[in-house]
Amino acid sequence: MSTYPRITPRRTKVGLVAGGLGAYWPQFPDLLPQLRRSSARVAERMRALDCEVVDAGFVSDAQEGAAAAERLREAGCDLIVGFLTTYMTATMLVPVAQRSGAPVLLINLQPTESMEHATFDTGQWLAYCGACPLPEMANAFMRCGIPFRSVSGYLEDERAWEKISRWVRAAGVRGALRHGRHGLMGHLYPGMLDVATDLTLVSANLGGHVEVLEFDDLRVRVEQVTDAEAVERTKVARDVFELADSVNEDDLSWAARVSVGLDRLVADFELDSLAYYHRGLDGEIHERLGAGMILGASLLTARGVPAAGEYELRTSLAMLIMDRLGGGGSFTELQALDFARGHVEMGHDGPAHLEISSRRPLLRGLGVYHGKRGWGVSVEFDVTRGPVTAFGLRQARDGRFGFVVSEGEVVPGPLLQIGNTTSRVDFGCDPGEWTDAWSASGISHHWALGTGHRAAELRAVADLIDVDFVPVQPS
Repeated sequence: MSTYPRITPRRTKVGLVAGGLGAYWPQFPDLLPQLRRSSARVAERMRALDCEVVDAGFVSDAQEGAAAAERLREAGCDLIVGFLTTYMTATMLVPVAQRSGAPVLLINLQPTESMEHATFDTGQWLAYCGACPLPEMANAFMRCGIPFRSVSGYLEDERAWEKISRWVRAAGVRGALRHGRHGLMGHLYPGMLDVATDLTLVSANLGGHVEVLEFDDLRVRVEQVTDAEAVERTKVARDVFELADSVNEDDLSWAARVSVGLDRLVADFELDSLAYYHRGLDGEIHERLGAGMILGASLLTARGVPAAGEYELRTSLAMLIMDRLGGGGSFTELQALDFARGHVEMGHDGPAHLEISSRRPLLRGLGVYHGKRGWGVSVEFDVTRGPVTAFGLRQARDGRFGFVVSEGEVVPGPLLQIGNTTSRVDFGCDPGEWTDAWSASGISHHWALGTGHRAAELRAVADLIDVDFVPVQPS
């Protein structure tokens, strides 16, 4: 959105250490220079993955490995990548994994697809021997209680680099969660037991901080919005949205004023996400604030600060994860099942991720918000046609979080025109069977709907933060 630019997210920091067995260097003088060239190429390609690379250099023995471990510990990395260039002992990398506090990815990338067997001598073969220590590392990591993951290939193997890139993206999401500040404003929608979240469990499962806010924190900021600021935000709304004839100018002006106040709230509390709800009564200020949130929350979501209604903290977190993976992620629930066409209709009233709309989003004026008090403008669109992923965070009875994931495709078909986001999703099976399987996963009745098939990326994120991964894909 050129008129409403995204907030720059925190940059992913990746630690890199390469190594090989120092006993080889005097025996094969050409080996170490070749391995260093490979190491430099890996560093170059890592930097191209839009991350900050902390290069701890090349280690040849346990002492150098310990020194690299200390440097990477101090750097505070989101992911450590250990490059196995040839055989090396586990004592060279175990300290790196133990001290860094970050997940470790081991990569075995030999120089080319295959050796030239007829001409290679022992020194040349050893440059292809990064696979040799991989089982040793896996065994040692397992016995030390360190989660193990690896990618094997060759230096210019795009298949391998796509896997490495996936781990880097996953590490970026882990970093966003561990360093994130998540706003929770208002109170629980009465009776929604599935939505209720133990705030301590957010830090326990994902890291980060939950900032508990009052609607008065928003009220005082909205009161400070000038008429000129409200007019300017109204212009932004007219640039971004198509306005239905039902939009009342006073309601639009109020939503614009609330939007400016929301921006200040996010800036003042340094929020990365927001979940909110307030019931209110008889048109008093808190009811009007709650009813005026949809425009500003949608604009914030498009900027990369996801905002979800109904106090749905776990869904605002799921939206943040999906956004950081590049899939947008819009606030979603079940709306209806179309058995004639084989589609699941899903979406939500209130805020939505404008960047994944199939068309210019519509603002529609509503005299009543179903199930809520207040009135005003609401967002209406459907998600861009093509592959999508439904993704939500479940909280199990033991307090453990899990990623619930299902891949489908947004397809054309008739849509309601009631001021809601609504998408038709084909999951490749009977919609009733999908709904039963999705519900049985332990998901709450809200989740994020994002573009692209993201199951592989979400599985990687779940691995790095050690939460359950629950795929839902009935045949």
